[in-house]
Amino acid sequence: MKKDKYIYPAIFEEEDGGFNISFPDLPGALTYGDTLEEALFMAKDCLGLYLYSLESRNIDIPNESKPQDIKVEPTSFVQLIEVFMAPIRDDENNKSVRRNVTLPKWLNELAKKNKINVSAILEASLKMKLGI
Repeated sequence: MKKDKYIYPAIFEEEDGGFNISFPDLPGALTYGDTLEEALFMAKDCLGLYLYSLESRNIDIPNESKPQDIKVEPTSFVQLIEVFMAPIRDDENNKSVRRNVTLPKWLNELAKKNKINVSAILEASLKMKLGI
C-alpha cells in the first residue's frame, strides 16, 4: 500500500570528512554527502527516489527497522530520514520524455523556418485531443 509519508533509519558512516549513507532496510539505496548538510539532503533524495521506484514497479515496500535495533561502528550513527511522497510522485510523473515523431520533410523545414516549437505544438494538441 502506498503511503503519504515514510520514515526510515539511515546509517551515516563518516569517511574522509564526508558521509556514506545506506538504508539497512533498502538494499542498494546508497548515497554520499561531502558535508553533514549535504548528506542529509542526499539521504532524503535517495530515500524518496528509491521508494518511488518500488511503488512504480508495484514492488512491496519493506517495513522500517527500529533505530535502536541497528548496530553501527563508532564512526557511524543512525539518523531517521522522513520523506513525503506527493511532491516526489508529482515531479516524477511530470518529467518530460523524449519521443521520436515522424513528419514530412517539407513540414519540418517550414516549422524550422517559422521558429515553431514542434514539441510545444504536439503537447498542446495532445492535451486538447485528450480534453486535458
